[in-house]
Amino acid sequence: MDKKLELLRDEYKNIPIPAELDTVVQKALNQPKKPRRSYKWVVGTVAAAAIFIVGLNTSPTFAKTMSEIPVVGNVVKVFTFKDYHFDDKNFNAHIQTPKVKNLENKQLESSLNQKYVEENRKLYKEFSKEMKDLKKQGGGHLGVDSGYEVKTDNDQILSIERYVTKIQASSDTTLTFDTIDKKKQILLTLPILFKNDQYIDLISENIKDQMHQQMKKDSNKIYWVSGKRDLDIRPEEMFNKISANQNFYINKNHKLVIAFNQFDVAPGYMGTVEFVIPTSVISNILVGNEYIK
Repeated sequence: MDKKLELLRDEYKNIPIPAELDTVVQKALNQPKKPRRSYKWVVGTVAAAAIFIVGLNTSPTFAKTMSEIPVVGNVVKVFTFKDYHFDDKNFNAHIQTPKVKNLENKQLESSLNQKYVEENRKLYKEFSKEMKDLKKQGGGHLGVDSGYEVKTDNDQILSIERYVTKIQASSDTTLTFDTIDKKKQILLTLPILFKNDQYIDLISENIKDQMHQQMKKDSNKIYWVSGKRDLDIRPEEMFNKISANQNFYINKNHKLVIAFNQFDVAPGYMGTVEFVIPTSVISNILVGNEYIK
């Protein structure tokens, strides 16, 4: 271990300081002041974090050594495995691929990571092909921004959101979620959480109620839901009910959150939208209260 730590020290010293570090530090310094946080503390913390991340993603030896050093708990659970970057005047792509680490169920871990890699590889190939086609036609504008966010990470639940925003004449954002039970080492689905399919109607009716309440409080909010007047859309385009496998995650407060892509249930300016479902609405048909409380 002494040799590994010595190797780690050398690797650490040789890691280049990121060019954007000054910007990161400045952003940190512009945040609202908190007691007992000095300038040196902010700079030191941000610099250390930046160097750690760069080392993790650029140095195989650094990453391997870090993984072999004993730590309290599994600190690195989800990290960026690969970045696709492309910038060429009117054509831009930024695609981050997440990687899950430290799951005991290696088959689940492998299948998730393989899925993430294949999704983003396909996304980048599609971007490249569309860019070439547009250039042949005389040019245009095209952008792709894809990444991820860890929505929940506690002793039992790991919820990961992956987003893809495509920009051309307008923007269009789609979401995908994976929620993992870290204790049982299984991937959760919406049907797994309930005794029967009554959850579809119960959740759908609650979402409609929330839509109406939000529109009543804020005139800038519009949802494509029955009962809303002056909507210039066809009845079949109105939100009726969620799908059996609707996008969802379990938040930090152990509440079920239902998510919709941009344009699914509202105009594009509303972006992606989420609805926290009160547990009282679904408590009678939950399989148990292990996840949702």
